[in-house]
Amino acid sequence: MKYVSTRGTAPILSFEDAMLTGLARDGGLYVPETIPVMSTQDMRALSGSSYEEIAFRVMRPFVGDTFTDEEFKGCITRAYAGFSHTTRAPLVQLGPNHFLMELFHGPTLAFKDFAMQLIGQMFEVALKRSGKRVTIVGATSGDTGSAAIEAFRGLDAVDVFILYPHGRVSEVQRRQMTTPIESNVHAIAMDGDFDDCQARIKDMFNDFEFRDGVKLAGVNSINWARVLAQVVYYFSTAVSLGAPDRKFSFTVPTGNFGDIFAGFIAKQMGLPIDRLVIATNQNDILHRCMQSAAYTKTGVKPSISPSMDIEVSSNFERALFWAHDKDGAAIKGLMDDLSQGDGFTISENAMGALKAHYDSGMVDEATTSAMITRALAETGEVLCPHSAIGVAVAENHITSTPMVTLATAHPAKFPDAVEAATGERPALPQRMADLFEREERVTRAPNDLAALQTLIRERIST
Repeated sequence: MKYVSTRGTAPILSFEDAMLTGLARDGGLYVPETIPVMSTQDMRALSGSSYEEIAFRVMRPFVGDTFTDEEFKGCITRAYAGFSHTTRAPLVQLGPNHFLMELFHGPTLAFKDFAMQLIGQMFEVALKRSGKRVTIVGATSGDTGSAAIEAFRGLDAVDVFILYPHGRVSEVQRRQMTTPIESNVHAIAMDGDFDDCQARIKDMFNDFEFRDGVKLAGVNSINWARVLAQVVYYFSTAVSLGAPDRKFSFTVPTGNFGDIFAGFIAKQMGLPIDRLVIATNQNDILHRCMQSAAYTKTGVKPSISPSMDIEVSSNFERALFWAHDKDGAAIKGLMDDLSQGDGFTISENAMGALKAHYDSGMVDEATTSAMITRALAETGEVLCPHSAIGVAVAENHITSTPMVTLATAHPAKFPDAVEAATGERPALPQRMADLFEREERVTRAPNDLAALQTLIRERIST
């Protein structure tokens, strides 16, 4: 299995190199050269299997010879051992033809744990084998950072630097990043919004002298391994509900498009997915784009769903790559327009290709709060704001085909918003009960590439 860049000019890499590299050297994102298709018979054989068994069978064709079967199974087993629910991604029925996939039973209570815990294990095996050391940098709107720090804390061959927008994450999200005591992890509160943090990460990767000097690696959803790990729960959920003998649709609250793009890959692998519904908050650039074909930045507005406060949606580039029939030059042109101005316009043919798979919807702040209130009253389910956005959008897209909405985070990660909507403050799990008593360790930094690079150089282990 080989991996190519969405912009067409970077070296073709193996899975291991694509995983350890993150962002391609031409600024693009790595994707598999071909998508393996799972037969109907093989999908039926997944019925009754554990999450770990399904993960191995779904992901194995993508990793090539990077790991032996024994090594890869070991990575998967260790990755999900710390999840608090035996089925890893349990389902709850909200109503007729509507199910909720709970993705918040991992160590940091968010869907990012599914990918990050696995990446941590895969990095450790690959780096121990090679004797190499890497510096991981990441940008987060809240959940990616805590999941990355949890996955890599204490590992010998890795230094981790996570940039988050100062004052724009929930207190629980911040404390999950700033309270780990291991010296190899560093939380950096950067001035600006998430898009600023993400831009500085991409600047670091595009500065090849710095990139090569500190042996930079990335674990944002620009990393293909992140997307691959998320493909698994589409299979585990659909199979548990009767796939491949019936179709399903999925609604995904998303800002950076990685989680819903994983659903697209599952569909390309043969999973009978009807529609993939993009659910956005008031920062609705993806929804506006699907309605108008214009991807136009208008500025990020802080919301009660901060993990979706994003305008430059990195993984949308991967969707555009497929929509443009894998034309790297076309994608480079669009991304150049985005970096040099306010956005770009998608051609009629490419929009047709996107609309063949994706629908979309937007939910404002008041509707989000009302959905949290109503879900508790009608179903007993306490939703975080992001999950509430997903449920609200899904309700407008339910047909005779069963709909599964992804619940992306535990409500206790956003207690203020949930309490305002329900009058009840959601409690953290017992293992995190002392989170607000732990000492924080954080560095404030300006939105300045040179300052950030200096900070990283000074703190990496040698």
